[in-house]
Amino acid sequence: QVQLVESGGGLVQAGGSLRLSCAASGSIPRLNGIGWFRQAPGNQRELVATINSDGVTNYSGSVKGRFTISRDNAKNTVYLQMNSLKPEDTAVYKCNLLPRGIPWGEGTQVTVSS
Repeated sequence: QVQLVESGGGLVQAGGSLRLSCAASGSIPRLNGIGWFRQAPGNQRELVATINSDGVTNYSGSVKGRFTISRDNAKNTVYLQMNSLKPEDTAVYKCNLLPRGIPWGEGTQVTVSS
């Protein structure tokens, strides 16, 4: 079974950029996509962006035009490029298989200062 490990989070000022990585062990199942999720304290987990095995992408309205999800099949890695970051983007970011996920990992913390 595939395992997913997130990295790339950190501290950034409003308007700055970060690139998150979701590294998969082994091959991602062909029938599964990958989604990036985020959760701020006290909030529900939110689906931010998705990409399927053919490279088709979708974004939530709050990040459309600012975030880009992409894949590197040779590295078994999915990325989330985050530009024009806002304080409301502050959250723990996690990746998972879609439509049915596997147990959640630790995620990576993104903190955007005003």
